Amino acid sequence: MLISTRFGNVPQIHLVSMPLGARKQLTFSNEPITNASYEPIRGDYFLFTKDVGGNEFSQIYRYNLSDGSIALLTDGKRSQNGGIAWSRKGKRVAYSSTARNGTDRDIYLMDPLDTSSKKLLLEVNGGGWAVIDWSPDDKQLLVSEEISANESHYWLVDIATGTKKELTAPGEKGVYYGQAKFNKSGTGIYFLTDKDSEFSRFAFLDLLTKNITYYTSSINWDVTTFDVAEDGKRIAFIANEGGISKLYLINTTTPSQQYFLIRTIPAGVYANLSFHKDSKHLLVSVNTAQNPADLYVISTSNGKTERWTESEMGGIAPGALRSADLVKWKSFDGKEISGFYYKPAAKFTGKRPIIINIHGGPEGQSLPVFQGANNFYLNELGVAMIYPNVRGSSGYGKTFLKADNGMKREESVKDIGALLDWVAQQPELDASRIMVMGGSYGGYMTLAVAANYNDKIRCALDVVGISNFNTFLKNTESYRRDLRRVEYGDERDTAMAAYFEKIAPYNNSDKIKKPLFIVQGGNDPRVPRTESVQMADKLRSGGTTVWYLEANDEGHGFRKKNNIDFQRNATVLFMKNYLLDGL
Repeated sequence: MLISTRFGNVPQIHLVSMPLGARKQLTFSNEPITNASYEPIRGDYFLFTKDVGGNEFSQIYRYNLSDGSIALLTDGKRSQNGGIAWSRKGKRVAYSSTARNGTDRDIYLMDPLDTSSKKLLLEVNGGGWAVIDWSPDDKQLLVSEEISANESHYWLVDIATGTKKELTAPGEKGVYYGQAKFNKSGTGIYFLTDKDSEFSRFAFLDLLTKNITYYTSSINWDVTTFDVAEDGKRIAFIANEGGISKLYLINTTTPSQQYFLIRTIPAGVYANLSFHKDSKHLLVSVNTAQNPADLYVISTSNGKTERWTESEMGGIAPGALRSADLVKWKSFDGKEISGFYYKPAAKFTGKRPIIINIHGGPEGQSLPVFQGANNFYLNELGVAMIYPNVRGSSGYGKTFLKADNGMKREESVKDIGALLDWVAQQPELDASRIMVMGGSYGGYMTLAVAANYNDKIRCALDVVGISNFNTFLKNTESYRRDLRRVEYGDERDTAMAAYFEKIAPYNNSDKIKKPLFIVQGGNDPRVPRTESVQMADKLRSGGTTVWYLEANDEGHGFRKKNNIDFQRNATVLFMKNYLLDGL
């Protein structure tokens, strides 16, 4: 198998040939490579994508296993290329690209061994298009059009003519269709959707009758991913049950096709679900508070499980790391909000300082995963950490997911205000020493909390955060602008623009008096550096203490170890100066 892991400055592709076997590094780029895909028939080469300096203009490359040579397959310019899907015969790939105009994500075909074969199959409008799967006869593509985190559509594209036909109900609003895959005969598709449900269910659509069969209606949580065995006899899927993953298996040869829980792998957060081509073995990654993500292979015939990778812990004893506690609190309107609470090492006594770390997205979800270098805060500095899932987070139903859209934006900020009050009620926590932090949308939340609850926090750390939605939407890359407008609101509407100006942390900077650390990638295509620069300048002009760190070879967050280490050490210094001073 191919894995991505980091031994040097950035993650690279490695080959692992047996359970717990040595990892052989294959790529040696100065830029991170985090995904790769074997040619599916012979496995003579694999494809991978890579950008430069975090600019997210990913290009597709071919790596030849025979001699280690690498060939660039796409234009190498300011275009996004990715979402590679192999044809069943393994001769061609379909992928999405913004090469035509930098904005619309068209669908292309190509023989990876012959770049002259590159063909624009489907010209589209919008940046939310992606290839999902090829039909078993390689005559059709299943394609997704994403409108927002709450709405998407399926299309069937004829390979010979390039014509498309909508597979979902034309004009259907407010329904999300996620991952999908043709069945073995090509007569239907397995897919994920929240149609007629609060949660994403695993389902099957008969392409002839249009009838839908739902398999997981009794699971009141999102099914997040699935895979179908090559022979079509087994299906595996993962459900996110309150932040903990459950892995289920379906035997399609039985009349009831009921699912059952697989119990032979450690409890944790699961991902990277994939059947081997022999249809008898299932790969899954497992991430826990005590261990980073590692890969396990399960025999679907007898349940025997083999661990294939074992990540180094850098001298940390797994048993010394505490699991997260699920905590809940009521917000201003009575809505229940939850989060994951990591307590510091038991050697620390007395009321402990705390970091509130807010996820981005805003459709993200904080999960109880390995904390990596954040364990330094817990085990060496004695600082507690809470990861809240405010309204707008995924994993709690589509109503909750939409609860912060448009002019409800500040309601999610109030969820953090309620959390600050909850912290004050905990006898082991020091409500006078709270640091709020977050990245991307979490960075906006950090700035908004710093402005709205200045008297309740000690300091704040904003990483690639939005300081004004009007300027953000004007300057973010064009291929993602319309997708963001659906979530945040359309700045071209005068009422919405006025609301953005009202809530903008930039325009409320006079309320921020506590020290603020701003971190930014110079090549960020999502939240441009101008969002951070204008915020830092405005705060400094008002006399607020501001630390500013920018890396000119990074994008939407730091990915290179030298930059990550610098940011981490600077953060610790910031904390010692403003959160831990006097302790």
